[in-house]
Amino acid sequence: MAVQVTTKTSYGQRLGSSFKGIGSGFLLLIIGIVLLWWNEGRAVKTAKMLNRAEKVAVEMPDIKTVDPQFDGQLVHASGMTATNDVLIDNLFGIKENAVKLDRKVEYYQVQETSTSTTKDKIGGGQETVTTYDYKEGWSSTRINSSDFKDASYRGVNFVLCNAESENWTAENVTFGAYRLPKELISSIHGDKPVELNLSEDILKRLNQAAVTAKKDTSKAILQAVTGDLKYIHISDNVLYIGADPMNPQIGDVKITFTKVLPGQVSILAKVAGDTFTKHTDKNGKSLETLSMGVKAMDEMFSSERASNNMWKWLLRLVGFFLIMGGLKGIFEILVTILKVIPFLANLVNLAMNIVIGVVAFAITLIVIALAWLYYRPVLGIILLAVAVAALIFFAKKGKEEGPQTPEVPEAPAE
Repeated sequence: MAVQVTTKTSYGQRLGSSFKGIGSGFLLLIIGIVLLWWNEGRAVKTAKMLNRAEKVAVEMPDIKTVDPQFDGQLVHASGMTATNDVLIDNLFGIKENAVKLDRKVEYYQVQETSTSTTKDKIGGGQETVTTYDYKEGWSSTRINSSDFKDASYRGVNFVLCNAESENWTAENVTFGAYRLPKELISSIHGDKPVELNLSEDILKRLNQAAVTAKKDTSKAILQAVTGDLKYIHISDNVLYIGADPMNPQIGDVKITFTKVLPGQVSILAKVAGDTFTKHTDKNGKSLETLSMGVKAMDEMFSSERASNNMWKWLLRLVGFFLIMGGLKGIFEILVTILKVIPFLANLVNLAMNIVIGVVAFAITLIVIALAWLYYRPVLGIILLAVAVAALIFFAKKGKEEGPQTPEVPEAPAE
């Protein structure tokens, strides 16, 4: 069942919000420009670091023994990882000899979603109609239903098991004769299911907790519970707490256990005794990376360059939208003033959005170009010279091929 809530905003309130938006707009504009400038410098420095690092990196073919000749050098190596650490989930009594252990908890809850439509009124006011819809589904977090707009759904959510998502990582992972630092350990991935073999005591405790939770909620009817584990169901690596996994009800909890086992990896890092650390370039950028499987050195450097390029373009896009949002906030007051006549305001808003988009794009290009001149002066000057030469060429070409006065044919002789 959907519930609609209508709110009205006066012309004065809208003007006040627009004035406040001017300050926020300038802030977004500055953040966008700073982000673009910083991103160009970050991308250039990272690219230069990778180029220099690739020239000094060496292969370490044997990791079975600690070799002093590689100490302090940036190396590329491939091999198997191993660990003796046992990761323990005390809540469920799970113990695994693994690099990582993960407990993912999902709750079956009523979820509230909303959609809004706004309508401008003659005189500058605004009416907003918000529609709240409700549906049941799995959520990674518990949903507080006490503030739901629909009173019939308030307080409906509860859970049968007080468990949270959690993960554990081994502290001691070896790579041949070397120890991996936690930064590289965190990069090891590849989820495998955990074989669940929970003790009878834990199963009974979970079942009793579910029974108690059912009794404590006024939204559920507790059926007679026998000595069976009515609310506990295990399938592969999933522990389901609820009456029927095929027919989930509000309050049911689904817990999935996965682990990451030691495996074959490849690394790029600086050797520091019997472990590894970051290779730091003279420009301050550092390199320390791990990839799953056997990867050649040039393949790993190519991957790092691709990642750097991806982040460069992603942050450029973010910077552009920040600038556009900033300009929108600064000039929104002009549209708001005209809201007394909604039709006119809509036309001005459309035109302003087009202009703002063009100006934001131009500012983005200017900031990037100036950053290039600062961080890559030679390339920046060459590109700027090419751009100016192209503009001059096309300007001259346009004049040469401009409209010419047509010749008037001579009158035939009589």
